[in-house]
Amino acid sequence: MIGKATKFLQVDGDFQMHRGGILQSPTIAYETWGELNQARDNAVLIFTGLSPSAHAASCSEDPAPGWWEDMVGPGLPIDTERFFVICVNSLGSCFGSTGPASINPTTGKRYRLTFPVHTLEDVAEGGYLVVRHLGIERLHTVIGCSMGGMSALALCVRRPDVSQRLVSVSSATRATPFSIAVRSLQREMIRQDRKWQNGNYDPDDPPISGQRLARKLGMITYRSAIEWDQRFRRERVSSEDYSGDPFGIDFEVEAYLEARAQRFTGQFDPNCYLYLSRASDLFDLAEHGGSLAAGFSRIQLDRAMVIGVTTDILFPLHQQEELAAGLSGVVPKVRFEALDSIQGHDSFLVNMDDFRPVICSFFETCD
Repeated sequence: MIGKATKFLQVDGDFQMHRGGILQSPTIAYETWGELNQARDNAVLIFTGLSPSAHAASCSEDPAPGWWEDMVGPGLPIDTERFFVICVNSLGSCFGSTGPASINPTTGKRYRLTFPVHTLEDVAEGGYLVVRHLGIERLHTVIGCSMGGMSALALCVRRPDVSQRLVSVSSATRATPFSIAVRSLQREMIRQDRKWQNGNYDPDDPPISGQRLARKLGMITYRSAIEWDQRFRRERVSSEDYSGDPFGIDFEVEAYLEARAQRFTGQFDPNCYLYLSRASDLFDLAEHGGSLAAGFSRIQLDRAMVIGVTTDILFPLHQQEELAAGLSGVVPKVRFEALDSIQGHDSFLVNMDDFRPVICSFFETCD
């Protein structure tokens, strides 16, 4: 999943991690679309969710569809004829940026569980270094989806002069106990796989069973019960697909979860998943000053938009309302959008009919 369009920034010297520890000259992978204007004020930075690479959209060097293909491109809401768009692969990931699967230059071996405690503040700092590397003093807008929304918020708190605007999509100021519980169980599923071996698994024979279960649980939280009802009802798999196992796949919804889990396993390094999952739990805006109010007070934006979805159980709508309310106290113009989509947390990836007009209107009013 590292395409020809991917570029790499090798950090010069030590990278100080937010909660202690150092990475020696880590690499941050990123992709860009469009052109930086003469004033260098048309750059848009995108932070991803937990699992995507930096390939948000296709381009001539890499025509494969990106994870936000219908949002980024010529004439689309994030218009690459107007903006210079940057998408970074999160530090700690396995798609070009330094993470637990990378080689530690000190030992010549993979970091594995010797990778320092990882936070979304570290992800944000990686994005900041890419922005500075590209010669950009201030971003037009920083956008983050899901985990990426918290990374974008971390950037705005740690580097308050780096962006004029923020778009937060299905994110929050911190994880709810429910979300922490789900991710904790996902991590346990991976760690209980006998192939995990305390993080020292063979990269060619990773703990796939644990990853498979973790992905299934994740998919259940990414979508909504309303969608399951409308999409699958109680439809059974066809007779030729029935295995004969009395506890095997019998319903179409089970087959769907299995197919999505199979697509994910083998593509994402398990240790990277563990670290980024934990980083999502650790982020709390209140840690920047001692309270949410203190954290918000550090933000210096001209405009912000917060988008949530009514059926999202992973980052529920009340969290979007809390974020929008907190931003309203320190940002002159804040817009809150609650979208009535049945696709739950994944709506920003699959329901472009609802998301495109909202994001497009945000950029149209920025002139």
